[in-house]
Amino acid sequence: MKDSFKVKVNGDFEYSLSAADLNMLDCIETAAASYHVLVNNQPYSAKVLQSDFNRKHYEIQINSNRYMVEISDRLDLLIDEMGFSLVSSMNISSIEAPMPGLILDINVSVGQEVNEDEALLVLEAMKMENIITAPRGGVIKAIHISKGNPVDKGQLLIEFE
Repeated sequence: MKDSFKVKVNGDFEYSLSAADLNMLDCIETAAASYHVLVNNQPYSAKVLQSDFNRKHYEIQINSNRYMVEISDRLDLLIDEMGFSLVSSMNISSIEAPMPGLILDINVSVGQEVNEDEALLVLEAMKMENIITAPRGGVIKAIHISKGNPVDKGQLLIEFE
């Protein structure tokens, strides 16, 4: 299981990949969130359209086709194997910045009740807009950031009651 990943595409197709598989990709960034990828001597144009780094969900476009991609890393696979995946999000009491960036928008307010996967804020990082969603349903206890302000990786953004 070391250095293994599970990739689910469009909710239907599942692939297991290793770090060695990823190292075999010939990938060059051509612009922000755009890439030229060569796989088995076949060229592809790839672009990351949307990303949710907390949940590891991405919308990507390869050539003219769009795909919803979910990635599970070694820790995700272990948690799932142990049967904890169903309850793990219930214990989350705060959201931290997954990367440094700029807060473009805040979609919630203190005291507001939110549902799981509801968009909480938009974080711009590396010229991409990343929607940060609620890991669980609950009530917003505190918001520690403001629209237009920069944040550091790991900085506390939002707390739940």
